[in-house]
Amino acid sequence: MQEEPARRVVITGMGPVSGIGVGTAEFLAGLRAGASAAKPVTSFDTEGFDHAIACEITDFDPDTWIRRVDPATLGRASRFCVAAARMAVADAGLSDADLRDRSCLISIGTTDAESRDLDHLVETELDQGPEHMDPATARRVSPGRLSAAVAQEFGLRRAEAVTLPTACAAGNYAIGYGFDALRAGDVDMVLCGGADALCRKTFTGFYRLGALAPERCQPFDADRQGILIGEGAGILLLETLASARARGARVYAEVLGYGLNCDAHHPVAPDQDSVARCMQLALDNAGVKPAEVDLISAHGTGTRANDVTEAGAIRTVFGAAAPRTVSVKSMLGHSMGAAGALSAIACSLALTEGFIPPTINHERTDPECGLDCVPNHAVDADLTIVQNNGLAFGGNNAVVVLGKAGRRTEAWS
Repeated sequence: MQEEPARRVVITGMGPVSGIGVGTAEFLAGLRAGASAAKPVTSFDTEGFDHAIACEITDFDPDTWIRRVDPATLGRASRFCVAAARMAVADAGLSDADLRDRSCLISIGTTDAESRDLDHLVETELDQGPEHMDPATARRVSPGRLSAAVAQEFGLRRAEAVTLPTACAAGNYAIGYGFDALRAGDVDMVLCGGADALCRKTFTGFYRLGALAPERCQPFDADRQGILIGEGAGILLLETLASARARGARVYAEVLGYGLNCDAHHPVAPDQDSVARCMQLALDNAGVKPAEVDLISAHGTGTRANDVTEAGAIRTVFGAAAPRTVSVKSMLGHSMGAAGALSAIACSLALTEGFIPPTINHERTDPECGLDCVPNHAVDADLTIVQNNGLAFGGNNAVVVLGKAGRRTEAWS
């Protein structure tokens, strides 16, 4: 008996909400220009910190995109998430009715969920006592609101809503979950990605770890000093290639495969062998040889440990002739659970538009890294296959492999 060909999964809509641009056009322009979202923190009191620079979103009101859900019932991360989902659906040329008539999966990754509201509740209790805590704020903090709010916003009747809390790799986890659901024929459409909002808890945690850069993020640079925390959301609309063809949809990229692993090696320190294994798992799942990969969008946080470890893992898999490897976190900061999804959107735009976004703030490549990180300026490039890395605390790794639309043209049903 002949095996049924696997369903191919494509990206037909994208909704980026980031400090360097909101929506695909602005986000693309920011990537091409090597824009920086770094600025002084304004969302909480930074007294007592020696430095307080982050990649905050200050010129975008997500509530303007929300149609059905009362924004007052949503925390900031959920608002970002719903707005980004609205953008992705519109970008895909779909209406609310189109989604309601289909079975859908909403798969959202996060690190902090609504910890910003938890910050507020804790501060209120400390300052004024628990009797002054706002019940409405307490109702917003459930992590499940990120995905459930998207289902509510579109009035979905046949939907599974899942929030994945696998920290900084969560956006890639969410894409992988959507990929599997479509390949198995379990759903017709997937809205997947990640969302997080800047909060005092996480900012303070990274500050106490000594992992926050004082002014700028410099991945793979010899003088790098750490991360800058970002915020936002990245939502992708996935469907099968057959579905996209049937409705004449534009295809940004094909999801070729992904890999996941968890080594539990250390709470915060990455393990090089485990990262390399995860990359190889993704390539094997995608049916791609290392030599076929044209670009790696690295996790690239700008910390001493991450960049050396990730670069070593890349060399383990790809050898001395590793593909160009960039970090978009140098521009938009580390947006935690949204990071992998925003990077996947950047990868899709790079494939579609024929360019490589730069690693900005780069002065001198660390010889221990030894990668071509496309310093400071975007370059034109005809890309066919791109790898998107996501690494997280606790050894949670997730890698997604994307291919150029039309790379393979054989039909299937």
